[in-house]
Amino acid sequence: MVQANPAETTSRAKVQFGYRRHPDQERPEPTEHPVVVVGAGPVGLSFAIDLAQRGHAVVLLDDADRIGEGSRAICFSKRALEYWDRLGVGDRMVAKGVVWNVGRIFHGPSELYQFNLLPEPGHKRPAFINLQQFYAEAYLVDRVDELSAISLRWRNKVTALEQRNDRVLLTIETPDGPYRLSAQYVIACDGARSTLRQMVGADFSGKVFEDQFLIADVKMAADFPTERWFWFDPPFHAGRSALLHRQPDDVWRIDLQLSRYADPNVEKQPDNVRPRIARMLGHDQFEFEWISLYKFQCRRMERFIHGRVIFAGDAAHQVSPFGARGANSGLEDAENLAWKLDRVLRGSSPAALLETYDLERSAAADENIRESTRATDFMAPNSHQEARLRKVVLALAKETEFAKRMVNGGRLSVPSVYATPLSTADAENWQSGPCPGTSMLDAPLQDRDGRPLFLTDAFAAQGKRFTLLSFENGAVPDVPDEVGMIRIDRERGLADAEGLAHLRYGAEPGTSYLLRPDGYVAARFRHPTRAAIEAAMARAAGLN
Repeated sequence: MVQANPAETTSRAKVQFGYRRHPDQERPEPTEHPVVVVGAGPVGLSFAIDLAQRGHAVVLLDDADRIGEGSRAICFSKRALEYWDRLGVGDRMVAKGVVWNVGRIFHGPSELYQFNLLPEPGHKRPAFINLQQFYAEAYLVDRVDELSAISLRWRNKVTALEQRNDRVLLTIETPDGPYRLSAQYVIACDGARSTLRQMVGADFSGKVFEDQFLIADVKMAADFPTERWFWFDPPFHAGRSALLHRQPDDVWRIDLQLSRYADPNVEKQPDNVRPRIARMLGHDQFEFEWISLYKFQCRRMERFIHGRVIFAGDAAHQVSPFGARGANSGLEDAENLAWKLDRVLRGSSPAALLETYDLERSAAADENIRESTRATDFMAPNSHQEARLRKVVLALAKETEFAKRMVNGGRLSVPSVYATPLSTADAENWQSGPCPGTSMLDAPLQDRDGRPLFLTDAFAAQGKRFTLLSFENGAVPDVPDEVGMIRIDRERGLADAEGLAHLRYGAEPGTSYLLRPDGYVAARFRHPTRAAIEAAMARAAGLN
């Protein structure tokens, strides 16, 4: 990324953290820690909080001393917000963020169609919020400061890594000189230019697109609706694409497609950007907050686990920003890995459980790369044939539904679906409800005193463990002691006053779902038995 001229660009990311010497630096031998996380971005911070809330001490290292400048990632999904709720920061994110569910696609001056990513009521969180990444990081750092189990160390740069059978030795450079740490596991969340990836001898494979895109965050008063607007061939930017998003503080994100032959050193200059934005807006009454140029990259590591070093977020995979699949996918990495590493550290599951992190999140990365590549190919055709196809699709989309479905301005992030071993119970008659391997669905409920809450709140209250969700009119299942219980039963549990929980889970008498600690469905039953629940939990926890 190339930042704009500081004379014309202001940044709201002014928070700077002082370096502090740690007692570990006084010891001649490496201090032993269970987990060291490298990289204090949204993924590293969220993972550290998650693991600390599960009772583990975490060292979190970052080579900078401040939160990153510029808005960078801005679109955070419903799934990310539900995860942040469990980390204690969801309310703050939503209160500051700009809530949106609706997007519009334009071709030239005309609207092709609009879509609603959350058309049904009864969810605690919206489809998306827009929130500058520096706000998200600041709120996560505040949460870290509340957790004594996390040692957050700024200006601590990993310069060497040595793997042993049961440990990883890290050499860390600081303003006071180097010191060493020993960790059972190292979680690499150090971004697209990951130095740890280089240290383990791994690399990315995939595709780098040559077309360039300009980001301009501008501050202005505007009455555009709080929606995602995407243009193909707009009159203010002929032959290219454009995107408009609202952010907090009257800041608007504008993306403009440029030629692959455009000179970045010329295009990034504010004096050259200003006329482009003025043509789009019809005025020049705005100030620049941030300017950057980028190329699409759709790449990933072959494996996310290298011995005792585990990669997550941009350190493991990269996708184009259209579709909001980068940061949201990284947060799904964090929540997938945290509960599994927790069980391994406690000795509740074998280390082989971590291989399911690589399996599930590699498949998720492939899906994100596939969707991002398709979007990029549609936005920036690589051949005359692709360009002709896009032209025909856009022309037909004004009148036909099938062509609307082919228009691709970036398929927005959705929760990943994991391949999950099924039991005989899963083969029973299910007309609706989330399948094993899919994320739990939210629904409005009431407690015994009639106070409203959501199913995701009830799940969070179970303490980050396997949880059985069961419905009334069936016998109360006999569950193992380590499994939590959510009972949808007006007499003996939570009331489904609006009937949406029953509807969304296809609940018949006796219906139950076993939820993993990350809120994914491990199994579902029409008439659960203790043996069936234990078998499903064993499969999900890597115990058989």
